[in-house]
Amino acid sequence: MRMYDIIKKKRDGMELSKEEIFFFINRYVKGEIPDYQASALCMAIFFKGMSAEETFSLTKAICESGEKLDLSGIKGIKADKHSTGGVGDKTTLIVAPTVASLGVTVAKMSGRGLGHTGGTIDKLESITGFNTELSEEEFEKTVNDTGIAVVSQSAELAPADKMLYALRDVTATVDSLPLIASSIMGKKLAADDDCIVLDVKTGSGAFMKNIEESRELAKIMVDIGVRAGKRIAALITDMDKPLGNTIGNSLEVIEAIETLKGNGPEDLTELSVALSANILYLAGNGSYKECEKKVRMSLKDGKALQTFIKMVKAQGGDTELIKDTDKFPKAKYSRNITVEEEGYITSVDAEGYGMSALLLGAGRNKKDDKIDSTAGIILRKKTGDYVKKGDVIAVLYANDQNLFDSSEERLLASTVISEKRREKRPLIFETLVKMDFEG
Repeated sequence: MRMYDIIKKKRDGMELSKEEIFFFINRYVKGEIPDYQASALCMAIFFKGMSAEETFSLTKAICESGEKLDLSGIKGIKADKHSTGGVGDKTTLIVAPTVASLGVTVAKMSGRGLGHTGGTIDKLESITGFNTELSEEEFEKTVNDTGIAVVSQSAELAPADKMLYALRDVTATVDSLPLIASSIMGKKLAADDDCIVLDVKTGSGAFMKNIEESRELAKIMVDIGVRAGKRIAALITDMDKPLGNTIGNSLEVIEAIETLKGNGPEDLTELSVALSANILYLAGNGSYKECEKKVRMSLKDGKALQTFIKMVKAQGGDTELIKDTDKFPKAKYSRNITVEEEGYITSVDAEGYGMSALLLGAGRNKKDDKIDSTAGIILRKKTGDYVKKGDVIAVLYANDQNLFDSSEERLLASTVISEKRREKRPLIFETLVKMDFEG
C-alpha cells in the first residue's frame, strides 16, 4: 500500500477503504508519512468530501491512534457534553455539576481556549488552586467520590487529531465537515462515555456561520456516534451573540455560579437546562419533560451548586470563592463603553466581541500565550435591546489601561444599531437525538 495511491484515489473522487485510512493515520503518527503527503490528502478530502463510512473509519483511526481513556473503574452511566465553540459559552460549568447531582457520572476532559473562543480549563483554572492535571488514579477516585471531575485533555489521547489539526490550520483545510467531525468525535470516542450531547453552534461567533452547515455537521457527528454504539444527541444553538452577559474567564465562572444558584441570565439558563435534560434523557432518567423538571429542581434546591462545590474542593480549588464570588481576584481597571446613537441593537458580530475580550488579555492568539483570568467584558445591553445616546452597553476589565482603546474600537465596530428591531432568533434551532444504535 502506497500513500501516493491513496492520495490519487481520493483526488479522483473515489471512496477510501478502512484499511487505507488506518494505514494513513497509523503511518502518519509514527512519522513515516511526510507532512506534504498528509496535507495533499487533506486537500483532496476538502474538495472531494468523504462518505459516512469513510468519515467513521477516519474517526475510529484517530480515536485509536494513541491511548484510550479507561473508564471501566468508574461507577454509573458516564456522560459527556461537547460544544463546537463560541463566545461566553460557560455551559459545562453548569451542565456537568447539574447532571452529576442527579446521578449521571461526568468524567470529562476539556480543552483550553484559542482565538475568540474560550476554554473550560482556562475558566476552571481562574479558581485559585483548582487542579486540572490529575493522574488517572486521582481522576478515577475523584469521579467515584463526587460523581464528577473535569480535567485537561491528555496529550496521549488521540494524538493523530492534534497532528492533523496543526497541519490543516496552515494548509487552509480546516473548513471540511468530515475532517471537523472526525476531529471532534475521535476525541469523544477515545474518552469512551456512554452518552454524548453535542452543542453545535451556528452564527457569527461560531465556527459554522450558517444553519445549513451546522445541521450537516450535527448529522455527521450523530451518525458517527450511532455507528460507535453511543447514545447521542446534538443541539443546534445560536451563537449570533455571546451566551450570557460575560466574556472572560473568572467573569464567566462567576456568572456560571449565579446560574447554579438560579440567578443566571435567561439564555444561559435555558441552554444549560436543555443540555442537561438531554443528557439525563439519554441516560434513561425518564421522558425529556421529566428530565427537564429534575434539572430545574436541582438548580432551585441547590443540589447542582453543592455538587460544583464538591468538585472544586476535590480538585484543590478554593471553595470560599464559590460561596462568595466577591472574593474572586479583580482586574485593576475598568472602562464603560457607551454608544453615540439611539435605536435597537439589531445585531452584533459575536466573534468580534470575543476578539475584543482577547485584546484585553482574556484569550490567546497562540497556544503558548498566557491569559489574564481577570480580564474580560460584562455586557449591559445585547441584541434586541433599545439604547439611547450615552448608554453603557459594556464594561471592559483589564490590568493594563493601554489595552482598552483597541478593545473598545473592536467592540463598537462589532455592534450594529438601527431604528428597526430585528426579529428574535431562537436559542435552540433543533435537536437530533439517537438512542437506538447499531453497536
